Amino acid sequence: MTLDQFRPLADRALGPFVTVAKRLGVSPNGVSVVAFALAAAAGGAFFLAGTRPRLYAVGAVLVFANGWLDLVDGALARELSVASSGGDLLDHVLDRYADIVMLVGLAAGIGRYDLGLAAVTGVLMTSYLGTQAQAVDLDRVYGGLLGRADRLALIGVAGAVAAVLTRPVQGLTVVGWLLVVFAVVGHLTALQRFYYAMRALD
Repeated sequence: MTLDQFRPLADRALGPFVTVAKRLGVSPNGVSVVAFALAAAAGGAFFLAGTRPRLYAVGAVLVFANGWLDLVDGALARELSVASSGGDLLDHVLDRYADIVMLVGLAAGIGRYDLGLAAVTGVLMTSYLGTQAQAVDLDRVYGGLLGRADRLALIGVAGAVAAVLTRPVQGLTVVGWLLVVFAVVGHLTALQRFYYAMRALD
């Protein structure tokens, strides 16, 4: 289960957004920074939604906007022929911080820091194993059970649901169960990527 395989399809829909960014004179790095700012705002909305559930819907919209801009920055860099290792590094660093602020916001909003810690470590290890493959001369690994596109989609959908469904299910809210999924599936995805990388090195 990974939406990353549909990236080429999404790339074809980016044209108008890339054109607007070019006309505004926004650099790919600038788009990456704006995307991170939206993720930080989403994390804040999720934190406040612990007492005002309707803010989960606001956070969901911000998460989807972050995900879309995360595609735009790369497409813009290719369009302007300015793709660079520095830009790639900035994009990945901001993506990791975006993951952290969104998950921390979700966990803090419901006061479940234990689930938040488990989810954050699962997500970070997934991303780490994806890029660490390059350090041992393999291609970057995007596969596995839960890629970044999947995580953003799940956060957005769960946020929309949490805005209207506030009653706990088996002791956990929608957000609580989302963190459980990220914790469990995130670590399984990391182990899956590790397994495939080790096989490729044999």
